[in-house]
Amino acid sequence: DPIERRRGLPGDPDDSHSRYIEAEIGGLVVGCLYLPNGNPAPGHKFDYKLRWFDRLMRYGRALLQEGAPTVLCGDYNVVPTPIDAVVPRRWIGDAVYFPESRQSYADMLEDGWTDALRCIHPDKGVYTYWNHSYGGGYDRSSGLRMDHLLVSPSLSSRLRDAGVDAETRGWEKPSDHAPAWIELASPS
Repeated sequence: DPIERRRGLPGDPDDSHSRYIEAEIGGLVVGCLYLPNGNPAPGHKFDYKLRWFDRLMRYGRALLQEGAPTVLCGDYNVVPTPIDAVVPRRWIGDAVYFPESRQSYADMLEDGWTDALRCIHPDKGVYTYWNHSYGGGYDRSSGLRMDHLLVSPSLSSRLRDAGVDAETRGWEKPSDHAPAWIELASPS
């Protein structure tokens, strides 16, 4: 059974948005998050996003120092690179594609986290989000990768596969996000 380790990130006792929850199961730490969208940007919502991201990065560094195999997964509301959008220019004025958001994500990778989907699919457009279209379905030209699974260095050698179950977008009344997943080798 999973053991809950934390709710919320350190650094803001008034943060009541339930944006982070963490559990441990079989020695694996899994932190699930919803990073604020930040729109409209610039503005106070974008400033909040960057402050929250900074808290996540500080806490992520503490997790890396702890050394336990860890996955930080969820909706980061960040499109890290042009390959992560079907039509990148559509997102220039959106907080998910702002240079500050992208830099914060890059800083997490520089801290030592591995972007599992990009590691497995280094040159392929892989998307986890699409706008709903009128009349049902979804706008395939709006595809973005903003749901991420970051793995710690102690876990990256166990990464075997990663993907997105995009077919769920064809279900009746689907989410605008599709589930991203990773496959890990058993610990040796």
